[in-house]
Parts: sequence; structure tokens; C-alpha cells
Amino acid sequence: MAKIGIYGGTFDPIHLGHLITAQFVLEQRKLEKILFIPCNISPHKIGFHSTPAEHRLNMVKIATASNPLFEVSDYEIQKGDVSYTLDTIKHFVDKGNEIELVIGYDNLLVFDKWKEPDEILKLAKVVVLKRHSQSGENKSNKYFSQVEFLDTPIIDISSTDIRDRVRNRKSIKYLLPDDVIDYINRNELYKI
Repeated sequence: MAKIGIYGGTFDPIHLGHLITAQFVLEQRKLEKILFIPCNISPHKIGFHSTPAEHRLNMVKIATASNPLFEVSDYEIQKGDVSYTLDTIKHFVDKGNEIELVIGYDNLLVFDKWKEPDEILKLAKVVVLKRHSQSGENKSNKYFSQVEFLDTPIIDISSTDIRDRVRNRKSIKYLLPDDVIDYINRNELYKI
């Protein structure tokens, strides 16, 4: 049984913060691999315009290509429609994997709004990435006691900022891999 970390997201675009965090989780949690899964449509971003899934998937493949412990799945994109974490976890558990779901602290604060969060906790260990300044306690949120927290390095890079920088013709060098920057430029992504 493979012990894998599922790292889902919009990845619009994937950046060095995602990659550094994934490597940190891989090592700290002693996982066999990290599986990056770009969502098709995020249930939390319905109505929000995102870059076509094909481009986001390609950027994740490019960004992770040099690390043999990083894999990319197009499961949610091929499935189509809204991407629910529960469905994805069931799919990979059914393949005989032990799953650790990697989420950010901000997602834990709204975890009760996710599709069947209690079922997610039955099927996977939920690992919450938090900064040292964020609390691991919250008596009003029952899920705080049911997850494992992992203090992560502070990497203050955001996909939103990267998109804004491209629109404003500012450099995005050192924020994401050079090959991803080349892909963005070649495909004229994030332009006005």
C-alpha cells in the first residue's frame, strides 16, 4: 500500500511556494510521493474565471517534471464538472493507497462547508499546513482536533499576485520555475 500525499488546487499558476511546500510535506510526513491534482472547477470558486484546465495541468506537469517523487493526476479534469475532494479521495483509496490529504490552514477554517467532511476524515489523514503564528487550537471548530498540523516554512507567493504581475507587465522571475514562465509567455496567459 503506497502512502501518498494528495495536494489539490487550482494551480493558476503553480509556483515555487507550492513546490517547496510539497517537498517539505513529502519529507516531514515520510510519504512515497506527492500527487498534484489540479481541479476542474473548484466548488469554492464557482463563477470565478480561471485559466482553462488544460493549461493549468500542463503548467503543473512542467513544474514537477524534475522531481521523481512528484506525480500529476488529471483525474478531476477528466472527470469534469465540479471537483469534490471526497470523490477524489475515494478514487485513490480504491486503488489501494493510504492517503494523506494536504490542505492549507485557511481551508480548515471552512472545512465544515466541504462535501461530507466527516467522510473525508474517515478515508484520509488530513494534514494541515500552518505557519508558526497560526493556532492549532479552535474550540468552536470540531475539526481542529481531528487533523494533524504541520508547521511549514513561510513562502509568501500567491497565484493571484503572479497573475496580477503578468497583467501589469512586471517580472515573475524567481516566483515560479523558468519553464512555467516560458509556458505562460508562449501561451499568452494572464494578459488583459
